[in-house]
Order: sequence, then C-alpha cells, then structure tokens
Amino acid sequence: MHTMWKGSISFGLVNIPIKLHAATEDKDISLRTLHKECHTPIKYEKVCPVCEKEVGKDDIVRAFEYTKGKFVVLEDNELEQLKKQNEEKAVEIVDFVKIEEIDPIYFNRSYYMSPNDGGIKAYSLLRQALKESNKVGLAKIIIRSKEQMAVIRVVDNTLVMETIHYPDEVRSTADVPNIPANDTIVKKEIDTAVLLIDQLTTTFDPTKYTDDYRTALLELIESKKTGQTIAAKTKEPVSNNVTDLMEALQASIDRTKHDEPEKKKTTRKKAAPKKKKQA
Repeated sequence: MHTMWKGSISFGLVNIPIKLHAATEDKDISLRTLHKECHTPIKYEKVCPVCEKEVGKDDIVRAFEYTKGKFVVLEDNELEQLKKQNEEKAVEIVDFVKIEEIDPIYFNRSYYMSPNDGGIKAYSLLRQALKESNKVGLAKIIIRSKEQMAVIRVVDNTLVMETIHYPDEVRSTADVPNIPANDTIVKKEIDTAVLLIDQLTTTFDPTKYTDDYRTALLELIESKKTGQTIAAKTKEPVSNNVTDLMEALQASIDRTKHDEPEKKKTTRKKAAPKKKKQA
C-alpha cells in the first residue's frame, strides 16, 4: 500500500512515528473529451483573456481575491515558509472524545495509519488505550498545505485517521430553504411509517451494495471494444394508484409482507433425512 505521508502522532509526551495510507479509492470511470472529427484528445491551454496569449507555468502566480477584481499576490517562498512552520506540528492529539458526539456531517476522508521505524510499541499502546477507553483522539494535521482537524480511532486493529471539517466549513441548517416548521403528521401515519422501517431493517453488510451505473458503463465500454452490441437494461415501471401518504405507507408494508416468504424460502435449509431404525 502506497505511503502518502510520514510523520508522527503525539499525545502528551508520547511520540509515535507513523506512515499514512489512503483508506479509500475513487473508482469513478474517467472519460476523455475528443475532437469529433479525428478523435484526438482536446488540449486545454491557459490563456490570459486580457493579453490574449497563452501563459506558461513561470508566468503564473497565486493570489487571494479579497474583493471583486482586487488581489493580494502571495509569493511561492512565503507559502513554502508558512507550510514548513506548521508542518512541524505533525499529528498532534489535542483532546479525547466519544465518537457519538461527532455528527457524521463533519467527516471527510479516511486514512490508515501504520507504525514507522521504532513506533510499534507506542502504536500498540495508543490502539489499546483507545479501545479500552471507548474514546477517539481529536487531532490536528497539515495535509497538502492545509491544516485539518482529524479523528483517530481503531478499525479492525488498525489506527484510522479521518479528517473532519471545521465548524465554519459546515453550512447552517437554518440556511436550508423550504424546511417545514411544524409537524402536520398524525399519529397513525407515524406508527405506520415506523412499522415499515422495522420491516425494512437489516444488518449492515457493505458487500451487498454495488455501483450499478459503473458496472453497466464498463460493460458498455467492453462491448464497444469487441464490436458487440448489448441491449440496455431498463427497469419495469412499478404500477400503483396510490393517491395519499397513508395509502403509500400501507402499500409498501403489504409489498414487504409479500416478499418475506420468498426470502425465507431461499434461505431455509433442507432438513437432514431421518435415519431408519434398525430392527
């Protein structure tokens, strides 16, 4: 597994040298844009709209637009110096909290942490301490020139770091439009909805969920490579004449009841044949 960052975790006076590895990968299928006439990949050039000429890498600077059309230019050496000053902090655990206190909206990306040279014992100590305390570490880290908050927890005997958003990066729910202020749902509708949820509740098994669109797109690409034609799979529309919320809930419950015997039938094991008694 590729090492993308090397540093250390510190909490109190304990220092643990670690390596960071990306825990997830983006499996989106990347499509190129071609010239329709000759199928040549399109080239995108950086052009100054005022000078009307192509701009090279050495002619580009970075800047912050503090008001429309007004910029503060930042030199590369200034940014590099600022980056080095903050990178010295490595991964510093500032607090320990219960993970239930962190709303999932704050979570961003996940990374596996492995011990670097000389860090095995301290790594194991932190891992066991987190397990027994049922807490997670709240830390700060610099990744790609940005200081981020992170949660350090244990997953399958491995320390995992998950970057989280700062509070000012999470938009307020008060800004979401058209949220109903008062509940207008009657008790019977609530009870029926809860019953439907109970009937659809299962144990989470991530292996049963797949990206159907990506699979279909790969099949289409493969078929065009080999010159085959495949018929597009279309789902048959579900016919219903439901006119109100209560009818929709009840119809959904009836459908799940109808599907239950089929599920049980496919999972039921055959009983072992009885042995005949010997005379």
